[in-house]
Amino acid sequence: MTANPTLQHNPILQFGTSRFLQAHADLFVSEAAQANQALGNITIVQTTNSAQGAARVAAFRQAGGYPVRIRGWQDGAEVDDERRVHAVTQAWQTGSDWPQVRAAAVAARVILSNTGDTGYQLSESDHAGLLDGEVAPHSFPAKLLVLLHGRYLAGAAPITIYPCELVVDNGTVLRELLVSLARQWQLAAAFIAYLETGCVWINSLVDRIVSEPIEPIGAVAEPYALWAIEAQPGMVLPCSHPQLVVTASLREYEQRKLFLLNLGHTYLAQLWLDRGSPASMTVREAMQDGAMLAALDALWQDEVLPVFAAMGAREGEAAAAYLEQVKERFNNPFLAHRLADIAQNHGEKIRRRMAPVVTLAQQLCPTLAQPQLRALLATGVQQ
Repeated sequence: MTANPTLQHNPILQFGTSRFLQAHADLFVSEAAQANQALGNITIVQTTNSAQGAARVAAFRQAGGYPVRIRGWQDGAEVDDERRVHAVTQAWQTGSDWPQVRAAAVAARVILSNTGDTGYQLSESDHAGLLDGEVAPHSFPAKLLVLLHGRYLAGAAPITIYPCELVVDNGTVLRELLVSLARQWQLAAAFIAYLETGCVWINSLVDRIVSEPIEPIGAVAEPYALWAIEAQPGMVLPCSHPQLVVTASLREYEQRKLFLLNLGHTYLAQLWLDRGSPASMTVREAMQDGAMLAALDALWQDEVLPVFAAMGAREGEAAAAYLEQVKERFNNPFLAHRLADIAQNHGEKIRRRMAPVVTLAQQLCPTLAQPQLRALLATGVQQ
């Protein structure tokens, strides 16, 4: 059904139109709906005012859904199939549709977000005067604060918020950011209490390699996918799905993905930048390059796996097993995962993906040298 302002508001409100969310959370919800295991449909919100974003919003509003092509190896068998996502039935852009976004936020029961590596940065142009206006704030945190304030004034029930940005304790970080901003804007203490203890902020982890877009919307992705969600009282799930895991221990999932898969991607991107390799080079091509593979494997073996081993035998073994999965995924012959794409926001990715493992090593195994990680962190990014 074509999205339009007269449709009933959906229970899932999503900030970000990235191809990752299209092939991960949105696909999960769509597949779950076929088994009556989804909360409901999704309203997507484009948070930037780019022409590309406007084109995506227009495409989401068309009937028929969009394709996600799953390609790779799973349980020793080749997978190459196309699935269709029908869960997205409304789409808005904050620059032109802010009143509709505000109305959708009051009606929603769940908020998802994936706003990129700089999505939590604040803007000096945002201020408390935007709370009652029809103009959207610039930054995502300020947008979300205005929307939650509108829910609060409308008497809407607290909402469950699932940040999917690759930030450790992303739900906690986003909550504290909004509480700090609310205090800066001198908002009512009752509303701040609503943010702190009323809304349910979920720490979550997403894991799937989504390598390329299908234009105007859609994506190509690997078979492996994980959405790990930290259990909290009172939370509302967007769906039930075989690849969605509710866990009391999110940290182990976070550390394995961040320190092995994400760190590995960023290190390959650094090698690619240092060497001036072809602009079209993919992760798989880098894994076929003897020197790049040797450097990456040495980093994993010498500077990362010892940190997991220092956590205990169980975690060391789990990390080693996950690393073998990562290597298989990096060698997926069906995905054109370009290093140029991975290298976007490279400096921020180095900070987020490499600094935590160095900090943890200082605590658990302070004699571990980690020369490559420390050099990257010390000298910055050469692009």
